[in-house]
Amino acid sequence: MLLMKQLHSKFDVGQVLSTCLVSFLFVTTAIADLNSDRQALLSFAASVPHLRKLNWNSTNHICKSWVGVTCTSDGTAVLTLRLPGIGLVGTIPPNTLGKLESLETLSLRSNLIGGNIPPDITSLPSLRYLYLQHNNFSGEVPSFLSQHLDILDLSFNSFTGKIPATLQKLTMLSLQNNKLSGPIPNLDTRSLKLLNLSNNHLNGSIPSAFGKFPNSSFSGNTMLCGLPLQPCASPSPLPPPISSPPLPHKEGPKRKLHVSNFILITAGGAALLLLVTAVILCCCFKKKDKREDSIANTKTLTEKAKQEFGSGVQEHEKNKLVFFEGCSYNFDLEDLLRASAEVLGKGSYGTAYKAVLEESTTVVVKRLKEVAVGKKEFEQQMEIISEIGRQHPNVVPLRAYYYNKDEKLMVFDYYPAGNLSSLLHGNREGERISLGWDSRVKIILAAAKGIAHLHEAGGSKFCHGNIKSSNIIMKQESDVCVSDYGLTPLMTVPVAPMRAGVGYRAPEVIETRKHTHKSDVYSFGVLILEMLTGKSPVQSPSREEMVDLPRWVQSVVREEWTSEVFDVDLMRFQNFEEEMVQMLQIAMACVVQTPDVRPSMDDVVRMIEEIRVSDSSETRPSSDDNSKPKDSIVQTTP
Repeated sequence: MLLMKQLHSKFDVGQVLSTCLVSFLFVTTAIADLNSDRQALLSFAASVPHLRKLNWNSTNHICKSWVGVTCTSDGTAVLTLRLPGIGLVGTIPPNTLGKLESLETLSLRSNLIGGNIPPDITSLPSLRYLYLQHNNFSGEVPSFLSQHLDILDLSFNSFTGKIPATLQKLTMLSLQNNKLSGPIPNLDTRSLKLLNLSNNHLNGSIPSAFGKFPNSSFSGNTMLCGLPLQPCASPSPLPPPISSPPLPHKEGPKRKLHVSNFILITAGGAALLLLVTAVILCCCFKKKDKREDSIANTKTLTEKAKQEFGSGVQEHEKNKLVFFEGCSYNFDLEDLLRASAEVLGKGSYGTAYKAVLEESTTVVVKRLKEVAVGKKEFEQQMEIISEIGRQHPNVVPLRAYYYNKDEKLMVFDYYPAGNLSSLLHGNREGERISLGWDSRVKIILAAAKGIAHLHEAGGSKFCHGNIKSSNIIMKQESDVCVSDYGLTPLMTVPVAPMRAGVGYRAPEVIETRKHTHKSDVYSFGVLILEMLTGKSPVQSPSREEMVDLPRWVQSVVREEWTSEVFDVDLMRFQNFEEEMVQMLQIAMACVVQTPDVRPSMDDVVRMIEEIRVSDSSETRPSSDDNSKPKDSIVQTTP
């Protein structure tokens, strides 16, 4: 009996020791896993520059105070990583995020990450939700994916190649606004609830299983056909082959055939050359006739406009203002010269006056200086400026012009609300209106749309050429239009840039004096920085040097003091700081040194519009609904 008790006692002690050993091993393994995740995240943060400070370090608890990190309920591993809009720049190195083996949700949307997606990320064993939209990723869409992946959003990147056939068993797939090509593979659509493949270069027939999705899922792919788009055209039958007669086998006739063919080909070629020459000459004569007819029609329209809108000083044509279609003004040059005038500002190409005529009509008259083109070239450019300007609400329309050897004038509508420069920095009386974040976003978006229209309607050679805050005119609250555009070609002799405009000019313009669409994008990027910082890139009244906004912002961001960048007035709007950082990223993309790397103005418009896109478009677990407190920007949504 005593022996049995001793055996039982030894067994109980052994069981307790075994349990303790298992618990010890579990805790040790959990600590090791969490330490591995910590090192992986620190390696990622050290390798990828970021505009916003993360406060990741080994002294803070990774599960309680690290920005964007959420751990499992038992605190043994990282479960989610959300870093949207924090200004991540560069590429993701392998063996960093790919080591987070328990990671279920990864959101790096709205950053500036480029290059390929490391395969160790997409193949993470527990990964379910992957949000990488609005970045600069390139290469092919990863084909090796986690078997648990449920949501994949790679939209608004630069992915190329075909859509992998391995994208199966997803509930949401967003690949829109990339550069994907080839046909749509036969994916399993039974679980797929949301699909967007729009604005790519896909071609071929849409698989029948995809017919349940709307047109918007496939729009912007001009080579796609089939439901829900237009049905595919049936191929036309090929004509039957024409049998060739057998060739003679004798050598003599064969040689004669070759000689005759040579003579026929030579004669035919000469006749064809004469015919092509005659056609070219005929086209040239017709083109010349059309050009002369066009010039004659232009002169007729100009004369008609003068008769209709300008009473003019009738002694001589040189004393007449030339009014454009759609203008309701009825005054002549003499009326304009008698008007009371007030200087609104002096710019790179001349001085703007506010002119009040006797009938209480108020206009803006721009008196150009250093115009070095002749009358014909001047008139043609005025026609172009007028045509482009009256097509868009965010562009100031040109109403009339005057030209003679000694004087060149342009007449515009007058808007009493001032310009963006006066709103940001105060008017001549020192008065400054506090401009909120919503108003600033609306203003900068309207200006972007106006400049994008100039680029699209004017073609590759038509630029604004003088983008700055004083040329962003306020029509009314949050509604603006751009002015002073299209004047660069009139200055064939390069104009010495005004000090007030140097801070906006792209490096290549300062060097070559040649304006392009990309140099306009640089100037617009400086304008965004001016809006965000409240600092003007102009001559400081108290010192000689200029404020180089791009360089100053880069230096501040490099030191991880991003909040110091923003205007003091904007820091009152805590709930919008993530949007401010995203707008800062757009500006920094515009002011890169290499012109080809800068986005187009259409891209800039799209990126600004996307800042306010609701997070509801992202289908994500319900546990993610709590992530952004009202008084902080530390935590963010996927």
